[in-house]
Amino acid sequence: MIIAWLAIAIICFVIGFVLNKLFPADYKWFMRLRRPRWLTFEGAIPFIWISIFICGITSAAVIWEAQPATISTWILMIGYAIVEIAVLAYTPVMTRLRNVRVGAIVGAIGFILGVILAALVWQVSSLAGWLLVPYLLWSPVGTYVTWVMARLNPPEI
Repeated sequence: MIIAWLAIAIICFVIGFVLNKLFPADYKWFMRLRRPRWLTFEGAIPFIWISIFICGITSAAVIWEAQPATISTWILMIGYAIVEIAVLAYTPVMTRLRNVRVGAIVGAIGFILGVILAALVWQVSSLAGWLLVPYLLWSPVGTYVTWVMARLNPPEI
């Protein structure tokens, strides 16, 4: 399991690294946006995402170990990659377009893809399915925060 976990973690890191290099985000613009007053946990968000990615990597490793190198497992691995790409697209897409509403839409798409992936994963391993629950719980929260921020920060025309 350690080798599968490590290989998946490296692939996850490479996808994130490549996406950040290909599509750099305008963090200065993002940091100037107005936030809801109740958003007191923003400092915890990076740690929440680190935990979610660890759970996702572990979920993928559990699936790989349950059915190594089968066609259905490779399809699920592609599903994990698609969800990761959707999650990581949030910031560069939103900041490049300078439109917070687009960020909320990207977040919602990521959640829908996560639900589909979890439903497929659960058929192979309930443990792997449970490991996706933190993402399924957090994603709507993050999407809602972004949607509220969109109302506070109308698009620039």
